[in-house]
Amino acid sequence: MYAEALNTYQVIVKNKMFSNGGRLKVNMANIYLKQRNYSKAIKFYRMALDQIPNVHKEMRIKIMQNIGVAFIKTGQYTDGISSFEHIMSTSPNLKAGFNLILCYFAIGDREQMKKAFQKLITVPLEIDYDDKYISPNDDPHTNLLIEAIKNDQLRQMERERKGMAEKYIMTAAKLIAPAIETSFAIGYDWCVEVVKASHYVELANDLEINKAITYLRQKDFYQAVETLKMFEKKDSRVKSAAATNLSFLYYLENELAQAANYADLAVNSDRYNPSALTNKGNTVFANGDYEKAAEFYKEALRNDSSCTEALYNIGLTYKKLNRIDEALDCFLKLQAILRNSAQVLYQIASLYLLLGPDDYLAIWTVSSDPTLPMLFITKIMFLSPSLFCQSYRYFPSNIEVIEWLGAYYIDTQFCEKAIQYFERAALIQPTQVKWQLMVASCYRRSGNYQKALDTYKEIHRKFPENVECLRFLVRLCTDMGLKEVQEYVTKLKRVEKLKEIREQRVKSGRDGSARSRREGSGSGDSGGSAKGERLSAKLRALPGTNEPYESSGNKEIDASYVDPLGPQTERPKTAARKRMDEDEFADEELGEDLLPE
Repeated sequence: MYAEALNTYQVIVKNKMFSNGGRLKVNMANIYLKQRNYSKAIKFYRMALDQIPNVHKEMRIKIMQNIGVAFIKTGQYTDGISSFEHIMSTSPNLKAGFNLILCYFAIGDREQMKKAFQKLITVPLEIDYDDKYISPNDDPHTNLLIEAIKNDQLRQMERERKGMAEKYIMTAAKLIAPAIETSFAIGYDWCVEVVKASHYVELANDLEINKAITYLRQKDFYQAVETLKMFEKKDSRVKSAAATNLSFLYYLENELAQAANYADLAVNSDRYNPSALTNKGNTVFANGDYEKAAEFYKEALRNDSSCTEALYNIGLTYKKLNRIDEALDCFLKLQAILRNSAQVLYQIASLYLLLGPDDYLAIWTVSSDPTLPMLFITKIMFLSPSLFCQSYRYFPSNIEVIEWLGAYYIDTQFCEKAIQYFERAALIQPTQVKWQLMVASCYRRSGNYQKALDTYKEIHRKFPENVECLRFLVRLCTDMGLKEVQEYVTKLKRVEKLKEIREQRVKSGRDGSARSRREGSGSGDSGGSAKGERLSAKLRALPGTNEPYESSGNKEIDASYVDPLGPQTERPKTAARKRMDEDEFADEELGEDLLPE
């Protein structure tokens, strides 16, 4: 209830005797910030800053940080830089340093990005490092004390702060590396050198690996491999990460021997690395040893139960071993983790295919991929309408599914149900007249002639030269005995005549070009005569003249049409008695016993 809160705060801060008005104005500014009223938020933050004394240093720093964030939200990066520079010069912190880098990146100032990154690196974390958690001797009492404080709340807070600092530094380095130098590689090298000179030395290796991954994104596999090979003599964690990437690269290039060597190196360097175990399983799988590959995938899942790659690959392994139920169990677990993954759903569907039609239909209790019916339509002849209805419910913009459902309901003589699907198709493809014609035809087939007429009129308004629509209008107006029939007959004649003139013009253009190529230029008189005839034909074809329409004389209009939905299926005939025009007993005399009493 932001409006009520603001009114209440306003009443309080108007009282001059209240000494904590500055604090309440911070609350008001926070509300305006939530409402995205950034100009008012900045105004109240500044008013609060004026009223809060300098002794409350931490509060003032937080207010200035909020002012800087509001300036970023409004795109005023220069003003935001002023706020964050003041914070970094008086009381530096990680958030302010990272936001300062973002502001300089937004305005494209390379030199200031470098300076801001160096300031971020030097922000003190105010935490103790791991030295105090190492026992200096074998004193049992000291060892017990160290074990007690290794994972207490203070230690957890220190780890969180360190993790946040590493995240900010890594993100900032990845952001500015391509922007501060002529190439991203030189930018990464500069960031690595700066990080190595700080107390975040271990982050330098992570930045080098990120550099290799950037090479991969740019499809520069050679440079990626060369960068990763530099880590073969590093410590075990970094070596395992680099060897894992190298193994996968060689696997993609189908160099299985090299992939296996680096997979072994990765596993030996860090036996608990799930990615390394998954890559090792991949190399064994490629050699056809599916049982052994499954063991590596299982070990990867034991080390990290959320390793979706290992779970997917073990499902494929069980499928190869014809253990369909176990494979299906793996992919169903994976589907609960990766909702709407097309690859996972495809595998589930293919496994149900192997189990049989009844089991395949059960997939729609767990599936939400709209494309699966179309993927398997060529394979499965027992598809039921429920599959397409389910697909339409999850993805109502698939034209193939919409068309199938509309045609199905027309075949089963439920034209009213088909209307909603063709209307949806008309919304998706508004320039395709066929969907709107199908809607009108459904109305006509269901007996709602007035609605069909209105729909055809709307189609004619959007597509005035559509001959098929005009033929339907002529036929309907004739059947309903409406006076508008003559108007539509005239329009139909005009459109057909224009269509005929266009066709003749195209045909004569083709014939003329062919004749000129064969015979060359003709005589001047005949050319002038032909030119005059073409000119008079053009004049007669102008919409403002009546000649082309009257010249047709009493020519009978062709109001025949072809239903876009095909011939109408006859409904079963009922046993209703035919209406008789004459009385069957007209010639018979009724006796007195048959007369009413």
